[in-house]
Amino acid sequence: MLSSFFLRGKRRGDVIFRWVVLGAAGYSLLMLALVAFSIGEGSIDAFGKEGFAFFGMTDWNAVEGRESYGALPYVVGTLVSAGIAMGIGVPVSLGIAVFVSEIAPPKFGGPVAYIVEVLAAIPSIVYGLWALFVFRFWILDFIERPLYEAFGGSLPFFAKTPFGLDVFTAGIVLAIMTIPIISSISREILKAVPNSQREAAYSLGATRWETVWKFVFPYAKAGLLGAAILGLGRAVGETMLVTMVIGNAVGANAIPDTLFSPSQTLSSVIANEFNEAVTNFHISALIALGVTLFILTMAINVGAQFLVSRMVKVVPGAKE
Repeated sequence: MLSSFFLRGKRRGDVIFRWVVLGAAGYSLLMLALVAFSIGEGSIDAFGKEGFAFFGMTDWNAVEGRESYGALPYVVGTLVSAGIAMGIGVPVSLGIAVFVSEIAPPKFGGPVAYIVEVLAAIPSIVYGLWALFVFRFWILDFIERPLYEAFGGSLPFFAKTPFGLDVFTAGIVLAIMTIPIISSISREILKAVPNSQREAAYSLGATRWETVWKFVFPYAKAGLLGAAILGLGRAVGETMLVTMVIGNAVGANAIPDTLFSPSQTLSSVIANEFNEAVTNFHISALIALGVTLFILTMAINVGAQFLVSRMVKVVPGAKE
């Protein structure tokens, strides 16, 4: 009887655990559905008047009676600034992660890892204020202006006179903000690689570089890709930092034709104009930008999941 009592207790615990886990998963799906419903309902006016052409239009005119709105310039601004951030941030993040986990002695790597984690906790508004009042002048004087003087007449990427508030500055500051996040996750992933991988490489006569590149990275590639995608998601959705340094151009002028062009992202337009929106059409258009950002974020996550599934070798009989 005692054994049956404990058996019933275990089964009861399994039932409770199952419902708790199902509740957590259901909560996530419920929140996703509520967000989708809310922004979908709020954007009905914009899509009703502009249709799906809203995604490809470049106009942004908030004058009552002549209102016309389109999302394309801000989609381009979002992708360009996030692309610059990833192009800079991912290699630097991997370098930091490799240094801390594979090269630095524990007495030195530990404090460096702690500093990186502290940087990851800094609010984006702090990065934005620093970039607006300090960092953009460094970018202007030491990077943008020399590039413009050297290549402005020959390369279209540098053809516009720099001002310091542009998509290039926004991308660099986004990279600085995302580097601590990507490097922290990448470091933990590299530390999770079994030492047998490294020992096997060294026993074959591999150098440290060959060990990291040919043995550690292939083992951890799915996790490293996931870390990069998390950083990309942070860069795509970032609001206040980008709003402060991207230049806040409007309409077709927000499509950057050079690295030194002002632009705007989907989230920065919403932050700049939502409190000043008067007409229902304008408010609906801003919510429609939220729909666009929602779709873009979902597309990035689905694409990342597809890439991870292609990279991971599934063991026969194991569950994905």
